[in-house]
Amino acid sequence: MTQHVKLTINGQPYEADIEPRLLLVHFIREVANLTGTHIGCDTTSCGACTVQINGVPAKSCTLFAVQMDGAEIRTVEGMDEGGQLSPLQEGFFQEHGLQCGFCTPGMMMTAEAFLRDNPNPTDEEIRRAISGNLCRCTGYVNIVKAIQYAAKKQRDAQTAPAQTQEASV
Repeated sequence: MTQHVKLTINGQPYEADIEPRLLLVHFIREVANLTGTHIGCDTTSCGACTVQINGVPAKSCTLFAVQMDGAEIRTVEGMDEGGQLSPLQEGFFQEHGLQCGFCTPGMMMTAEAFLRDNPNPTDEEIRRAISGNLCRCTGYVNIVKAIQYAAKKQRDAQTAPAQTQEASV
């Protein structure tokens, strides 16, 4: 028995007849062929499978794809901005926020949503926000620096147009 599902992933529509028990992470990886979302623990403990569903971070390893029918899904593959690294991707690169890279997609999905709600976070707030994402390599110091880098870059981009406009007046 199959069920028809329609999802939008990174702005692209996907339709498939799937088994009702197919997990969202498997739909993303096997049906949409987007392998940036990683499978870690299958119990929502590690956060490697974190994606955004309608803008909210969620662990895709324990959600059925049929539950997401009609949803807008965003994965790490959808983060670039017109072929350029997003501020968060750039931050992870510049601040050495990854080592093996296994946790990175989930960290980025969580951090991106967090920064939308909190553009000027403290280190403590960042640590709390990413607490559902485990990293076995970095000790989180550079991940926090990477998120702070992105926050600053986004704040600077927000104030730059205002400053340019003021200068021209």
